[in-house]
Amino acid sequence: MHFSNLTTLGMAGQWMWIGIIVLIILMFGGSKIPELMRGVGRGVGELQNGLREGKEGIKKDEKDEKEEKEAK
Repeated sequence: MHFSNLTTLGMAGQWMWIGIIVLIILMFGGSKIPELMRGVGRGVGELQNGLREGKEGIKKDEKDEKEEKEAK
């Protein structure tokens, strides 16, 4: 399959991204975009914190299970 065929199957091309950016600017206005990006940044930060806490919880549970098996 050629790369040109991939763009028609769902991969956004350069002009599509430009169109999306222009549409976002028209919808939100230039002054609202920094606020929107800050909100996205906070959301990504919260997601990363949640993932880290989840991994720590899993490690703690595995450690507790291992200690219980050794105690028996």
